[in-house]
Amino acid sequence: MNNPSLPNPNSPAPAGGSQTYRMPFAIMTTLFFMWGFMTVWNDILIPRFKEAFTLDYFHAMLIQFAFFGAYTFGSLLYFVISMISGDPINRIGYKNGVIIGLLIAASGSALFYPAAMLTSYPFFLFALFVVGMGFAMLQIAANPYVTILGPERTASSRLNLSQAFNSFGTTIGPIIGGWLIFTLFTSKTAHGADSVKIPYLCFAGVFVLLAVFFKFAHLPNFTNHDQVSGGMGALKHPHTVLGMIAIFMYVGGEVTVGSAVINFLGQPKLGGLEHEPASKFLAFYWGGLMIGRFMGAFALSDMRKHLRHSLVVFVPILAFLVIALLPKIAAGLGSLPVFNTFFDPSTIANIGAVCSWNNVTHYGILLVVLLVVFFLGEASPQRMLALFSVVIIALLLTGVLASGEAAKWAILGIGLFCSVMWSNIFSLAIEGLGPLKSQASSLLMMSVFGGALLPPLQGLVADKMGVQFSFVVPMGAFAYIAFYGLYGYRIGRQKSAVADAKSS
Repeated sequence: MNNPSLPNPNSPAPAGGSQTYRMPFAIMTTLFFMWGFMTVWNDILIPRFKEAFTLDYFHAMLIQFAFFGAYTFGSLLYFVISMISGDPINRIGYKNGVIIGLLIAASGSALFYPAAMLTSYPFFLFALFVVGMGFAMLQIAANPYVTILGPERTASSRLNLSQAFNSFGTTIGPIIGGWLIFTLFTSKTAHGADSVKIPYLCFAGVFVLLAVFFKFAHLPNFTNHDQVSGGMGALKHPHTVLGMIAIFMYVGGEVTVGSAVINFLGQPKLGGLEHEPASKFLAFYWGGLMIGRFMGAFALSDMRKHLRHSLVVFVPILAFLVIALLPKIAAGLGSLPVFNTFFDPSTIANIGAVCSWNNVTHYGILLVVLLVVFFLGEASPQRMLALFSVVIIALLLTGVLASGEAAKWAILGIGLFCSVMWSNIFSLAIEGLGPLKSQASSLLMMSVFGGALLPPLQGLVADKMGVQFSFVVPMGAFAYIAFYGLYGYRIGRQKSAVADAKSS
């Protein structure tokens, strides 16, 4: 069983029948956490480099262009190789694919050190591009790997659970990253970009250690040396093409909002927060994805209906309690000598300010709305897409037109409703494709290029019209997703059914 054959995409379970690989799944989930923790640091690099290199919003947003552009380039390169010589991961195995991705990401992280020494913004962008290439390989290998580590009927639940831990990384990443980059490693005598040197060098070391761990860990590899047919049959299915556009819009919209949060909260109408305290509020945005994905993992599991619904309700209640009690927890830890290095009085004060009762109350209202909309759309992925998109558009309108607390929490609450969009779009886009699902998956991965293009577009609008008005860019993206959930997915499937009937 060290190298079982890769199961057929249409089979109900992996090589082990209904076996679930709990330990390999747990190990893979830690990897999801790690790349989520690091990806969200881009939102911190944007204001850091904007200030350090005196950039306008457009050039600062090239950080996301370099990173997510690498995703698309890497996925496209992988697709071309698979078209010419067969699927590489099918030959080398998912485990080895993960190891290669980790080593590429480690190389890109290590390049931050010479980039900081040369104080070169283009060099930083190149380093981010290499990191993105590594993460593209990780995504190509890790996402399908998680789905085959158990029965197919619970694959969506496992993927949502892994993505929930990915979102846990994106939740605590801004808090730790903001403290490291804006406080601990900042020096008044050094260039601003120097503060990223040590953190990213540590990332490189962690990725190397993870690669060594995966090399010697007892994990099923799932290799398959069968021939992979050529052609681009997945593109003949309109609902897949429309789904690619939906993934493009979703990733672009999600990343665009997260990228602008720190600068948005720095506007006088929003309280004029400094970068370091503003970065703490990113935890509400990215934490929202974690909350929704945990809810989705339970809702899509094979638990009894009563238990599923109870756990779906329990998740936002637990999240509310944790956020409300966080200042007391931080203060308690800060009183212990061993934590004094990490919890100085200013850090504890910042946590107390971010998690004040007023802020917790505003977020609690958003959690109630999430729960209501979640149950309204739970039974139908397309209905959930439409409902969540409409709510996001309403929140974006509030962020553009309002001021103060209303505008602030409208934007921060968007993460809650982005939570399960990826999995719902993905499942609708590959529905009914049979053996073409793998090819469609690689095409959908290329569509994360939206995370590269939409942030610079929002930067251009911000330069001309202001940061607050620039949220009209993701508004258009989520309007398309609403269309896909209401109508687009149905047109595609109907046309595909007609084409299949004619060909038969």
